[in-house]
Amino acid sequence: MQSPGEARSGHTKRQAVRRELLAMLEDLDVGDALPSERRLAEELGVSRPTLRQAIDGLVAEGLLDRRHGSGTYVAEPRIAVSLTMTSFTEDMIRRGMKPGGRVLSFRAGPAGARIGRRLALSPIEEVLTIRRLRLADGAPMAIETLYLPRALLPGLRRQDLEGASFYDLLRRGGVEIASGTETIEPTVTTAEEAAELGVPVHMPAFLFERITRDRDGRPLEYVRSLYRGDRYRLELDLRPPSH
Repeated sequence: MQSPGEARSGHTKRQAVRRELLAMLEDLDVGDALPSERRLAEELGVSRPTLRQAIDGLVAEGLLDRRHGSGTYVAEPRIAVSLTMTSFTEDMIRRGMKPGGRVLSFRAGPAGARIGRRLALSPIEEVLTIRRLRLADGAPMAIETLYLPRALLPGLRRQDLEGASFYDLLRRGGVEIASGTETIEPTVTTAEEAAELGVPVHMPAFLFERITRDRDGRPLEYVRSLYRGDRYRLELDLRPPSH
């Protein structure tokens, strides 16, 4: 069993290694590989377990990307997700990135009890279930599953959503979004999600669930979006309470 002094010493070493690694990252570009763990441990004068713990921390923060059987690389910077009523396409354009998308599945069927409750529909009413892979500058960023009443956009086709904003389609159809509610929770990727996003299984992720409504309070959509945890961080705009 470690004594308190030994535990503090180990923590101090990891912090020192972390600082050394952060300084190293300042001279590297996105996609550059770090030296091997054996070489780094020798250069920094620490054990490989201590080095690995420091690297694990930077991987968890999204600063490094560990690729099994290949090595550790400088990761793409995380994108701040503002909690506002905006579409993925609009958000990426505002950040100077090129949005894109690929429809993974597009089907129509009865709402069922769970989706019917969220969309205020009878379980037998028809809904469209659309699953899309969202891209930014060509890189997979999120998996979105969209549920909407078929009657809302009866002429909607699969190809209409390839690389397009759903909110733009609503506006062109004369549908105005007035409000919405959203919940966010941490999760991890399943094997299927990891394959679609090109990340390891059980990679940390954010699950967003949103219901948007029109001016009469009628639900327009229910959407579940799984965002890569290594590429996103949440951003809140805080204001002091009014007096």
